[in-house]
Amino acid sequence: MATSVASAFQGLKSNLEITTLQQSTVASRQQAVRDSVARSLAVKDSFLTGSYRRHTMIGPLKSADVDIFVVLDPKYYKADGQAALLDQVRSALLVTYPTTPRISRNGQAVTISFTDFLVDVVPAFYRRDGGFLIPSSTERRWIETDPRTHVTFLSNANAAHNGDLVPLIKMIKAWNREIGGAFGSFYLELLVEKVLRGVTISSFPSGCRFVFDKGRERIKFKIVDPAGLGSGQVLGLVGVKTVSEAVKRFDTAHSRAIDAEALEQRGKVTDAIGAWRTVFGSSFPAYG
Repeated sequence: MATSVASAFQGLKSNLEITTLQQSTVASRQQAVRDSVARSLAVKDSFLTGSYRRHTMIGPLKSADVDIFVVLDPKYYKADGQAALLDQVRSALLVTYPTTPRISRNGQAVTISFTDFLVDVVPAFYRRDGGFLIPSSTERRWIETDPRTHVTFLSNANAAHNGDLVPLIKMIKAWNREIGGAFGSFYLELLVEKVLRGVTISSFPSGCRFVFDKGRERIKFKIVDPAGLGSGQVLGLVGVKTVSEAVKRFDTAHSRAIDAEALEQRGKVTDAIGAWRTVFGSSFPAYG
């Protein structure tokens, strides 16, 4: 419950965080998964990656997935062996987790569906000139990437905004969840960073409204992967099929943000908070 728009946004920020207990659970679970793979396959390195490692994962944990990179010995590499490699990793995990509800091959990873959250295990190989190669069984090709570069990129950008960029990214991702996952998670992170580069985040409400405003144009274009490898493009549209549909999502959010700010300026705090809840859903605290 909140009595002002500012306190409501602080409540939203808090509601999107992973709890200390959940972080402890993730820490022990991810290590167990890494150990499981290492018992069956020759592993060169393994580490956490994805939104959890970039600190942009949004709660609750049960609706999220934790990504683990497992760098394997090159003896497992085959030019056309993307699907076979994922099957090998799946078999390794089944040794330790034979009764887990579901362990499935999922494009670029093997997904373990635990009862409390998902874990995506991404097998990889060191790339000769830096970075990594990961399999895409759907496209039957090897993808060049470097998730460690992504972590550094977002960390530096967040520092440039005095720590306010990551919370705002999480708010935009909460909006994306509310509209059915229209956009790729990492794409949104990069979009928000690009829109706000060189811009001061004076408050979370104005920051979100600014992203919705500038995002209407930005969403029309691809975003280059900051790792600078491979095709260099990050997937943007996921739950929408056309650019015009994507623009409409941002346009609607921007209109609602404008309405919410106007209501607050007229002293109608209850209505303003209600308007923001139409953007962010139940993660945004109600008035009271």
